[in-house]
Amino acid sequence: MVEAAYEVITAAAGSAGPGGAGTEGERAEFGDSAAAGPGGAVRRRQARESAARTYARALPVVPVRARGLTIEDADGRRYLDCSSGAGSLALGHNHPVVLEAIRKVLDSGAPLQVTGLTTPVEDAFVAELLRTLPPGLAGHARVRFCGPGGTEPVATAVALVRAATGRARVVTPTEAQYAADLATCWPEAGEAPAGVLVEAVRGECGPRPVPGTWLRGLRRITERRSVPLVVDETETGVGRTGAFWAVEHSGVNPDVLVLSKAIGGSLPLAAVVHRADLDDGRAAGAAAFRGNQLALAAGTATLAHVRAHRLAEHAARVGARILARLRGLAGEFACVGAVRGCGLAIAMELTAPDCGPGAGTAGELAAAVQRECLRRGLIVDLTRPAGNVLRLLPPLIVTEEQTSAVLDRLADAVQAAERSRADHGPPPEARTAR
Repeated sequence: MVEAAYEVITAAAGSAGPGGAGTEGERAEFGDSAAAGPGGAVRRRQARESAARTYARALPVVPVRARGLTIEDADGRRYLDCSSGAGSLALGHNHPVVLEAIRKVLDSGAPLQVTGLTTPVEDAFVAELLRTLPPGLAGHARVRFCGPGGTEPVATAVALVRAATGRARVVTPTEAQYAADLATCWPEAGEAPAGVLVEAVRGECGPRPVPGTWLRGLRRITERRSVPLVVDETETGVGRTGAFWAVEHSGVNPDVLVLSKAIGGSLPLAAVVHRADLDDGRAAGAAAFRGNQLALAAGTATLAHVRAHRLAEHAARVGARILARLRGLAGEFACVGAVRGCGLAIAMELTAPDCGPGAGTAGELAAAVQRECLRRGLIVDLTRPAGNVLRLLPPLIVTEEQTSAVLDRLADAVQAAERSRADHGPPPEARTAR
C-alpha cells in the first residue's frame, strides 16, 4: 500500500521515481524543472492551489510514508514531526491500533457513512468516551455528534446552551480577561448569559495554561447564576496537556465539553458532551458527515490506548523535560523569549533583539528557525500573534530518545538562526557608544 502511494506521487510528478522528466503537457505548462521529480509536486501546488495554505508554503515537504513521529518525503528524506496534524494525532502517524480498528470496519462490510444512525461502531465509541470524562460529568453526560470541522462543535455547543436557557448571549473572555478579576468581567448584576465559553489551556498564541484559581472562581460564579460552563477541548483533549482533559488540571467540572481533533484518531470527528438536563432535543445539528464510522473506530482505539497506557502521564513527564531544556535555551540565546505550556503542548516565543538593519522581525526570525529545523529533519509549527511563536505538539507516544533528537535539532536550529541574525552586527549608534 505504501509503495502504491509512492508510485502515485511519482507518476503525478511525471516520473517513475525522483528526477524523472515528466510529460510533454506538464513541461509545456510548468517547465521541465516543475515537472521533474517529487519537487515538481511542490511547484505544481504553488501554481494550482490557494496561497492560503500556510502549512504547505512554510513546509515544502511531500509526505509519502509516515509512522509514529516520523514522516518520509517523496525524495526519501525523513523528518521528526512535532506538529502532529495541529494536535490531531495523539498516537502519531499510522499507529497500529488505529490501523487495525479501521481495517476491521472496512473488512466487516459495515456502512461507512450513516448520518445520525446508531451503529455498533458508534456505540463502542460513546462507551469509551464516557469512561474518560471527568467524574463530575461522566455520570450524567450526553454525547451529541456534529460536523467534523473546527467551528461546528463550538456552534453546536452555543446552540445547545441557548436552547436550554432561553437566553441568547454567550460570553467568551478576551485574552486580557483570562488574567483579570472575574468580578469585573462578569458582574453579578444584569441578565445572566446563556453560557460562558472558555479554554482551560489557551491555544491562540501557543499553549498558555489558564490558572486553576481563575477557572475555579469562574465555576463558582456560573453555578450561582445557573449559567452553563462550556470548556473548549478541541486542541487540548485526549492527554495532550498531561491530563486526559485539560480542564482536569483545575478540578473544575464543566457542564459542556467541546471535542474535536484527537478524538477521531487522525480522522475528522467532533462531538459535544453535555449535562443530561441541558438536552431537550432542540439545537440538533444537521451536518451530513457527523459520526463517520471510520473516524469513530479510529477514535475508540485512540481513546482506549491513551487511557490504558497512561499516556497523559507520559506526556506530563516528557513535557516537563522539554520545558526545562527550552528554558535553558532562553538563558543561552537572546532571541528566545517566553517558554510556556503543559504536557506535550509547548510554545517558545522568538523575540528580535536589535542587531541592526536587515536583521528582520521576530516573525522572520521564527520563520528562519523553522527553516533551520526543516534542514535538520524536524517539523515544527508557527503561530500568532506575529508568527513568532514556535509550537511543539509531538505525539503522546514520543520516546525519550526521540525527545533528545527533537531538542538537539531545535537547539542547533536556534543557534544557526541566531548566528545568521547576529552577522548583521549592531546598529552604527551602538558601535559608536562602545
